[in-house]
Amino acid sequence: MNEIVINNQNVLVKEYEGKRVVTFKDIDMVHGRPEGTARKRFNDNKKHFIEGEDYYRIQPSEIRTVGITSPNGGIVVTESGYLMLAKSLTDDLSWGVQRQLVNGYFKAKESSQLSPIEMIAGIANNAVEMERRQKMLEVKQQEQAVKIDDTNRRLDNMVDVLTLDKNSWRHDSKHLISKIAQTTGSGFDCIGDTYKEVYRLVEERAGVSLGTRLTNKRNRMAGEGVCKSKRDRLSKVDVIADDKKLIEIYVAIVKEMAVKYGVAV
Repeated sequence: MNEIVINNQNVLVKEYEGKRVVTFKDIDMVHGRPEGTARKRFNDNKKHFIEGEDYYRIQPSEIRTVGITSPNGGIVVTESGYLMLAKSLTDDLSWGVQRQLVNGYFKAKESSQLSPIEMIAGIANNAVEMERRQKMLEVKQQEQAVKIDDTNRRLDNMVDVLTLDKNSWRHDSKHLISKIAQTTGSGFDCIGDTYKEVYRLVEERAGVSLGTRLTNKRNRMAGEGVCKSKRDRLSKVDVIADDKKLIEIYVAIVKEMAVKYGVAV
């Protein structure tokens, strides 16, 4: 197999997917660093490296085709990956070695005349890469379409909520609160928690106590001779229904919560 001398070290020429690559061991060897140095620098900064561009992770089944013996497969580094690693090796020797490795190893393939087979392989690889990029673009377009559909649905829901009929505010609000409870995960069994939150916001915004008003209303009805069972069935919504301003505040809060959680009438 071909070898290239870099910094008085013989580097075995290795190629993967039509690109010249090196191993971490190669980098340590030509830079005169202890074995494991390049791998550690790579692992420490791995988030900056792009697989398929700066490095390749080769499976055990194909590692031998690259000229490497490793039963567990391994990682090989491209020119761009090597240059990124070389940033952390900045002594005087490293600058010279870097120039030798780039010009004498990575660039050597580019300056040599390609054989017909290599040209065909290059064309095929380019076609495969174009197809891969096209598929990635299609996937992104599909994801974007889903996001747009979801946004449109939410906008439609907002329109439905914002046009809540004032004449049926009680029925529509009850329906929305039920859906809000389902959306937030509490469901119908805990719908009371959603009502408590609505009542709390109404009291906060209006500066009133719905509980006190409910007690007063029941006392008045008792004085009017209304039976206890009917008085007990009263709720804070009945108190709200007696005050036009409270109705407006209540409906506004239910609308805001519906828009927040993306539900519609």
